Amino acid sequence: MIFLSIIENMPRKPPVVFPQEQRLLSELGERLRLARKRRKLSSAVVAQRAGISRTTVYKVEAGAPGATLGTYVRVLAVLGLEGDLNLLAADDRIGRKLQDLALEPSPDARRRKVASPSSARNREGSE
Repeated sequence: MIFLSIIENMPRKPPVVFPQEQRLLSELGERLRLARKRRKLSSAVVAQRAGISRTTVYKVEAGAPGATLGTYVRVLAVLGLEGDLNLLAADDRIGRKLQDLALEPSPDARRRKVASPSSARNREGSE
């Protein structure tokens, strides 16, 4: 029982992150570090207010993929930037484009629709 508890509490491997994603995390971490410095807050103060360790603050500022999203949110909140989360994925251009494509009838369906009334009139006229 104790052994299982130890295994469950062992740190997990961070997720695999592709270079472009790592660059995004690193840039976010750098922006958070600069925001902290502009506010003249030490990493210890941010850690205390966020309820995390200083080491975790360093990881967030380094863009560590192993830091949880919740940790990033806590740091954003301490810096007064949590409202910026509303901007994430707010403009889903690709999703809207895919949805619009699914709503548009196919060219074949349009031809059939256009051809249907005239062919019906032709049949009516020949009778």
